[in-house]
Amino acid sequence: MMRVGALYDIHGNLPALEAVVQDIRQADVDQIVVGGDAVPGPMPRETLGHLLDLDLPTHFIYGNGELAMLAQMAGARTGSVTYWGTTSGARPPENIVEIYRWTTAQLQPEFEPVLARWPKTLQLEIDGLGQVLFCHSTPRSETEIFTRLTAEDRLLPLFEPLQVAAVVCGHTHMQFDRMIGRTRVTNAGSLGMPFGEPGAYWLLLGPDVQLRHTPYDLAKAAERIRATNYPEAQDFASHNVLQPPSEKEMLEVFAKAELQT
Repeated sequence: MMRVGALYDIHGNLPALEAVVQDIRQADVDQIVVGGDAVPGPMPRETLGHLLDLDLPTHFIYGNGELAMLAQMAGARTGSVTYWGTTSGARPPENIVEIYRWTTAQLQPEFEPVLARWPKTLQLEIDGLGQVLFCHSTPRSETEIFTRLTAEDRLLPLFEPLQVAAVVCGHTHMQFDRMIGRTRVTNAGSLGMPFGEPGAYWLLLGPDVQLRHTPYDLAKAAERIRATNYPEAQDFASHNVLQPPSEKEMLEVFAKAELQT
């Protein structure tokens, strides 16, 4: 019986990752899928190094975060950045651009070829579930937004043609488990930067889908993050680790940007 751990939206939060890896070992997970946006974040080198050093078979797909980092790396050579990882495609606010530049400086040159090899999607046969497709946001886009409240009729054209039993996604940092037509669609939530209750969110797949939540020492994690030279270290520790935005607040924000490609 194969069991798969789906870890999404880690965002360089190494303390959260370390806690989840302990849970994964106790859950007898056989394989791991890292579902994109492992970076950017406060400990990008350490987070990617930890993931790449795991002694379990680990699959990676890219998110908008990895593509934005690769675009920054290419832009440093060409003088022009062609991708920003935003839903609109527009350049984000300057503080976000600073985070991107800082993160890419931490990752070059060692991790550029690693990120460049990651695919957009991954498909695995999982006992009890059947064929499962992993994507960062939707099968067609790594930046597209939908939530547990998005109308099913708007989502059917995206998921019905896939002919898979289940789809695992992330990007919006909030867990859900819903049916879209005949397809079970589950959001893994965010391991490192959740919306809602603090802690690290992930999925355990096989033979069913378990929405998992791993508590960890938030105060100690915040202290470690504040000790980095990440440009937004204080804000990340306060508002992404200790007291994240509420699910209600983020559902209202995301409702305005649903299914924009």
